[in-house]
Amino acid sequence: MRSKLTKLLLILTFCLLTSYQVAENKHFKSHLFSIKKLILENNTLEKQDIVLKELQILKGKNLIFISEKSLEEILTQFTFISSAKIKKIYPNTLKVYLTGKKPIAILIKNKKKFFISDKGNIIEYNFFDIYKNLPTVFGESKEFFKLYQKLMEATFKVEEIKAYYYFEIGRWDIELRDKKILKLPVADYDSILVNFMQIINQADFKNYNIFDYRIKDQLILNWYKWKKNEIIFRN
Repeated sequence: MRSKLTKLLLILTFCLLTSYQVAENKHFKSHLFSIKKLILENNTLEKQDIVLKELQILKGKNLIFISEKSLEEILTQFTFISSAKIKKIYPNTLKVYLTGKKPIAILIKNKKKFFISDKGNIIEYNFFDIYKNLPTVFGESKEFFKLYQKLMEATFKVEEIKAYYYFEIGRWDIELRDKKILKLPVADYDSILVNFMQIINQADFKNYNIFDYRIKDQLILNWYKWKKNEIIFRN
C-alpha cells in the first residue's frame, strides 16, 4: 500500500515539474522573440503614420506566430491598402511592406467624396497635396472605369482632364483643363477618342471649345469667339 502511494506521489511530482518546465520554456521563447520594433515600408502609401499607430498592437507579441493573415485582419479598415507583406528580423523586429492603391480620380456621390483607384476600387477620401489635381467624376464609378480603360487604350492624355460628367442615357462629357469639352456618344467611341487626340492641337481646331461627336459620323464644333457652329462629316 505504501509503495503504491509512493509511486503515485512520484508520478504527480514528475507531472508538476514537467508542466512547469514547459511553461518556463514557452515564457522564455515568448520573451526572447517578443516584437519590440516595427518598421513600415512603402512606395505609394500616404497615411503611413496612422497605419503604423494601428500596428503598435503587435508589439509584445511573439514574432514566430505573426503571419500576413493576422496582419490583414488589422489592415482591413484601410481601404487604400492593396497588399501587405512581412519580413521577420530575429530576435525582435517586424518589417511590414505595404502597397497602396493609386487614386486616379475623385468621385462625387451623394454629396460625398471618394477616390477611384486605377483598379476601379472605391477608396476613402482624404485630402493629400499629391492628389489635389485629380479630375472629378460626376457619375457612376463602374461606368467611369469602363471609360477610363478606353481612354488608356487610346493613349488619351488623361492628365489634361479636369472633370467627367455622366448622363443617365449612358454617355459622357469630358472637360479638359483648358476648358475644351468633348461630348461622346453612348457607345462605339473608341475611334472618336483617337480622332480627338489627333486634331485637338491642330491650328484649325484651336479656337473651338466644344467637340460634339454624339451624332454618328459627324463632329459638331462650337467656336466660342463668334458663337459659331460648324459641322464636319466624318467617314
